[in-house]
Amino acid sequence: MDKQKLLLLISQKLSEKIQTFEKLISETRASNNDTKSSMGDKYETGREMLQQEINNLQVQLNEVLKQQDFLKTIIIKASDKAEKGAIVKTERGLFFISVSLGEIAFENQKIICISPESPLAKAMNGKLKGETFSLNNMNQKIVDLE
Repeated sequence: MDKQKLLLLISQKLSEKIQTFEKLISETRASNNDTKSSMGDKYETGREMLQQEINNLQVQLNEVLKQQDFLKTIIIKASDKAEKGAIVKTERGLFFISVSLGEIAFENQKIICISPESPLAKAMNGKLKGETFSLNNMNQKIVDLE
């Protein structure tokens, strides 16, 4: 599996998310400004709700920006243990320890992108091919590593 192409795909997906959040923030700010100019003070609650929405979107945008920065720290190499940057195959699926992005399709396979901080990544951290780990009382065996 080509990790370089996989990282590029993930980076593109994160860039799309960033653009979406930036657009939503811009549209919400414009909506907030329209409300401010045309409705007067009796709609202060509505403006506050819009401001809270902008703040929530900004928090989400910052999280995706952090993920994008973290992605740049991943070194492309073959992995002999479960660690940041490893593709881990278990009986239950294929996991890429990188950023929390969920399931993506890549080279006709489903790959679940998980953060190194996730419980699953922590449970498998440092394990070698053939070793088992347990999460939520379910044992999984590492079938392969890339």
